[in-house]
Amino acid sequence: MKLLEKTQLGNLNLKNRMVMSSMTRSRADMYGVVGDMTVEYYTQRVSAGLLFTEAIRISEQATGSPLTPGIYTSEQIEAWKKVTKSVHDHGGLIIAQLWHTGRAGHSTDRNGKLPLAPSPLAIQGMQHFTSQGLKDYETPQEITIDQIRQTVKDYGQAAKNAIAAGFDGVELHAANGYLPNQFLAESANQRTDDYGGSIPNKARFVLEVMQELITAVGGDKVGIKISPFHPYGNMVLNNPVGTYTYLIEELNKLDFAYVELMKRSPYFPSPAHYPADNEIELFGRMIQQTVIANTAYDKATAEAELKKGIAGLVSFGTLFLANPDLPKRFEKDAALNQPDRATMFGGGAQGYIDYPFLNN
Repeated sequence: MKLLEKTQLGNLNLKNRMVMSSMTRSRADMYGVVGDMTVEYYTQRVSAGLLFTEAIRISEQATGSPLTPGIYTSEQIEAWKKVTKSVHDHGGLIIAQLWHTGRAGHSTDRNGKLPLAPSPLAIQGMQHFTSQGLKDYETPQEITIDQIRQTVKDYGQAAKNAIAAGFDGVELHAANGYLPNQFLAESANQRTDDYGGSIPNKARFVLEVMQELITAVGGDKVGIKISPFHPYGNMVLNNPVGTYTYLIEELNKLDFAYVELMKRSPYFPSPAHYPADNEIELFGRMIQQTVIANTAYDKATAEAELKKGIAGLVSFGTLFLANPDLPKRFEKDAALNQPDRATMFGGGAQGYIDYPFLNN
């Protein structure tokens, strides 16, 4: 089975080609500090060839949802050290996903401050989960050039903090409607300066952040997650193929380890003008770095994806959430635990660290 073959990613030697994808679990405290349950959660899943953390806030300004972790205070960094040490002690590898939510936030959980975004355009057709329940999205403040420059620096500092905390690398979260994704989409970016208008201008922020991460910690420790056709967060691009073709061509000029390529979700249909092409087939072939295929894979479809030869690894979300020993279950063709969707985004140990392992 190709899924269980050893492989290499950057400077990391992986025991298999199965990756646990990043999943928001909202189990940090109000200060963005993870606890002992989080240590156990990741340690339980070290049979993955590689673990991606849940998205981690790069700064106070990056805050979107309550009870999500950060990596910008000494307390947060020290807490993550316990996670990375336990993962490494049990033979695992773990990468920190770096997160700025942009307009996907609410002043309720931002000390009364409106979120920053490329343009003052609110997310439409959705509500945001806050500490006071679901609320309509607010119209964000337009991020200034000085704030953009500071945010790029914040990403670099967060990357350094992640390596200091013992992580094996960092991943730029440029998918799912968050700030880097927002710069690419006309539904969030109507700027007329160097960060808006043309496709090269709209891609500038992502490329500047990637260069900052590479400079901060070295390209062999850096990756990026993109979601070209995924409209979550009211992401609508006039020309998604042209935009992502340009972005990938520019990323190909940089020296880094991998691109995690997210397919559109079956739960979020793409806009009518988007092509029906498979993202792995269309964009994966353009990417010169290792491709990690993501979204809605099971054992059979993941194995088939690897056999195509475009992707070198496959990342799994809810399957790893509910099956901490997923590689063993695939190897033995064992039954899978079903995820408890009511406990995915917040709560305690239930639905977090109490999923059963196989007995043998």
